[in-house]
Amino acid sequence: MSRRSLLRGTAAGAGAVTLPALLAACGEKPGGKKNEATMGSNSSDAVPKKAFQDAFDAYEKKTGKTVQVHTTEHNEFQQNITRCLRATPDDVFMWFAGYRMQYFAEKGLLVDNRDVWKGFSGFSQALKGQSTHAGKQYFVPYYYYPWAVFHRKSFFEKHGYEQAKNWGDFIALARTMHKDGIPVAFCDKDGWPAMGTFDYINLRLNGYDFHKALMAGEESWTDNKVKKVFDLWRELMPYYQKGALGRTWEEAGQGLQRRKTGMAVFGMPHPGQQFPADERDDIDFFAFPEIDSAYGQDAVEAPIDGFLIAKKAKNVDAGKGLLKWLGTPEAEEIYLKGDPNNVAVNDRADTSGYSALQKKSADLAGRRRFTFPLFAPGDGGSRSRARRTHVVRNPSGRPRVLPGHLVRAQAGDTEGQGLQTRFARRGPACPSACRSTHPSSGAADTAAPRPPRSGPVQQPCPSGTRRRGTKEP
Repeated sequence: MSRRSLLRGTAAGAGAVTLPALLAACGEKPGGKKNEATMGSNSSDAVPKKAFQDAFDAYEKKTGKTVQVHTTEHNEFQQNITRCLRATPDDVFMWFAGYRMQYFAEKGLLVDNRDVWKGFSGFSQALKGQSTHAGKQYFVPYYYYPWAVFHRKSFFEKHGYEQAKNWGDFIALARTMHKDGIPVAFCDKDGWPAMGTFDYINLRLNGYDFHKALMAGEESWTDNKVKKVFDLWRELMPYYQKGALGRTWEEAGQGLQRRKTGMAVFGMPHPGQQFPADERDDIDFFAFPEIDSAYGQDAVEAPIDGFLIAKKAKNVDAGKGLLKWLGTPEAEEIYLKGDPNNVAVNDRADTSGYSALQKKSADLAGRRRFTFPLFAPGDGGSRSRARRTHVVRNPSGRPRVLPGHLVRAQAGDTEGQGLQTRFARRGPACPSACRSTHPSSGAADTAAPRPPRSGPVQQPCPSGTRRRGTKEP
């Protein structure tokens, strides 16, 4: 079972997805026009939506061709993307590198873009590797961003707070904030934000190699090393803001902007897109603290966003023409001018206009060992197609296995505190009768399963049911 399944039991339950919602991420028009590519966009927030449109407008002006953009709310897009790709998808769609891309490649849902890659320059071999599956390049990268502990510079200065370098200092900082009436920002309505904290604690406590093996299903989720991650995480729980299950990442970012919270483990765009342009210079961060000196801070979560072409695209040639443009330094520069909350992936992109935050982000990622991408790889592929179970530690400390729909009730998880006692174990694969699909996004399948129904009614996939939510990186 994937680590996403481990945590998503914290999300509020949701009903079945209706057909209109299910198909919301699919192409809205017949398509197939010779000089028009359709784009399935998950960038529903104002800042990235405009920045992408600026890049598409530049492409249209340069080539005389058109891009028809179909935008869907981010998490809804991700929850429905697999079914969409099997139905009537747009030609091109926004997605993520690495294992998230590979899941769709394994299913035969993507177009081979090796010919597109022949014309690229400025992409590292590491980026090419994250865009490749079974020797074929499918993904075209566009930008990346690191995860770290974000805060306002002025807020820290006002209260005399100092950036933490190790876990003890981090807990002491959270405790001091708590005494000052300032909580640590925390949200998990979307089902994925808490995963960044899990990843970092595991990376710092157990190391990059163990984390990578755990994500690949080569290590057990019931391993004592995983238990220790939650034991350590429990130290931070008392200082989180309450009501995490009802709070979106946008709302958590707004709390940071309004000085209602002191710091947050986030990706760079999450606070950035919630701050007015004239306040973004006040955003700062520090690398997630060291826990074990043997591993230090040598790993950074750095998701890579970009584009893929659907196998069922109506106009593959138009899609490839668009991707050839989007893979250029010029296209990246146009986007980043409108959304300075990310970092260019093309080495030839002009970075002279970077903000201080972008420069610091690029330096953070450049000096440390990447883990590509965030919430991977168990979030997609056959290994994540597992029967969902949760282990909840009872007061005696003995682990107890419970069905997913009982987790929240057993844990009394009205404030998100059940995260501290929840981890998953890999089980048998989904039964053949399961009709759910499993997109490889870290945001998909975030809701807790529905309670069992009586009678011969087909049950939802044990890996979780679908619901609407909000954005993931």
